[in-house]
Amino acid sequence: MSDPYARNMFGQFNPYFAKRQISGKLAVVLDGTFEDRGLELMLPSSRAVKASEIHEIILSDEETGPGQRVNRIAYVGFIEIIQGGVIVVGDSVRISGQVIGKIAGFDETHMPNHLNIVLAGKRKTGRELDASVESAITIGEKEEVD
Repeated sequence: MSDPYARNMFGQFNPYFAKRQISGKLAVVLDGTFEDRGLELMLPSSRAVKASEIHEIILSDEETGPGQRVNRIAYVGFIEIIQGGVIVVGDSVRISGQVIGKIAGFDETHMPNHLNIVLAGKRKTGRELDASVESAITIGEKEEVD
């Protein structure tokens, strides 16, 4: 078998007709930035996450996507997944109801410990976003970032 993403089988086709929103809570709020982080976003544009997993949320102001490198980042925090599902590039991410970015891609540097979920948006840390431990996070359908 071969990877449909590597074979570019989806192209402009989006097979995700309908999906539920993923919910979670911040387990850790982070406060740090890098200009040269060197994250390598994996080619697949979706990842399944399960309830009780913990993953890292990172914001970048770079134009990026699957298969690309990301350098300018801000650490937001670690999310504990409450309701699992499938995260897809372009999905909006909210903290306490406020859109902070949209999914740009995924980096597996720290797997199997956790997945880096990289967002495109205004590069702000969790502290700069006034996030707090236990803040509600939702990852949902595509929409414009504020």
